[in-house]
Amino acid sequence: MRRIGIEDHSVRGGFQLRSPPTDIFQATLWTFSPTRATIFESSPSSPKATHMKHLRTIALLFSFALAVALARGIDAKADDAPPEQAAVTKLAEAFVEAFQKGDANALAAFWTPDGDYADLGGRVLKGRKAIADDFTELFAENKDLMLRIEVHSVRFPTPDTAIEDGVTSVLSKDGAPPNRARYTNFLVKKDGKWQLASVRESAYTPPNNYERLRPLEWVIGEWVEDTKGPHVGRVVFEWTADQNYIIASRAVGVQDVLLDNGSQRIGWDAAAKLIRSWNFESDGGFGEGSWTRDGNTWANRVSSVLRSGSLMTATTIVTRVDPETITWQSKDQQIDGKPIADSPVVTMKRVK
Repeated sequence: MRRIGIEDHSVRGGFQLRSPPTDIFQATLWTFSPTRATIFESSPSSPKATHMKHLRTIALLFSFALAVALARGIDAKADDAPPEQAAVTKLAEAFVEAFQKGDANALAAFWTPDGDYADLGGRVLKGRKAIADDFTELFAENKDLMLRIEVHSVRFPTPDTAIEDGVTSVLSKDGAPPNRARYTNFLVKKDGKWQLASVRESAYTPPNNYERLRPLEWVIGEWVEDTKGPHVGRVVFEWTADQNYIIASRAVGVQDVLLDNGSQRIGWDAAAKLIRSWNFESDGGFGEGSWTRDGNTWANRVSSVLRSGSLMTATTIVTRVDPETITWQSKDQQIDGKPIADSPVVTMKRVK
């Protein structure tokens, strides 16, 4: 199959190439015969739940003991913190010492007499004896465990209560993957001493930008140009496994001529607080765009560097007509500051 550079603006394959693509939608303007084109046929990847090897231990959730120290720094001293934080820090030091010694009874004493713990598997341990027995079993079956804590928040709803949320990891010296969980700890102060009243564990999911990108989730899948002509455009959108990006892939050709192929990565820009995309063309061209939304219409303002070194800017307007139909158009196009014509409005249908 012959390859035509995307900056060859002459007539190729029987139709006019009006301008090089600036994003994944505009690239479908180079339409192609569906019987001769090469298409990326990957299916949308479904989110996979995070599976964790769960140790039968409440040790995962003892980040309360290190909350203040980690929030303020590894070398934080109890007397550097406000009184209540200093008290939690001192409790932390005592807890770490007991854990390192494998002292199950000392660890159970961190709870109130009627304190409880609920783990990922649904077990609920009630009272110090049940907790001590579980620690005893843990230390008998696992040696030299290490704790790592990521504290997300510590609050004091009242002078005598504290709530902590975060993520804990249990690591072993044999190099096995860390065992991670989210936790919520409720502490109470009785007779001037902080103790655990309740500990709750939940499944850990790695941080991602799914919630930020969810407004674009409707685009996931394969789309085909709605046309009766011989040339058809297609594009496939799918989540990355970690749901931090949406990936768009395409390959465009006409008969025996491969015109173009490329990809787009859509993600969240935490600094600018907006959805951004990055485009990569097969000939080495690339571009970057920022997305804004107005109801069912999205505008992607794109700036691209073409293979020749020319700079192209454009705004791609994508409208969700209904769950199975979208339209797009590339407008306000310029190459090196010189305006070029807008693309026609293209209608695409979801492939079922």
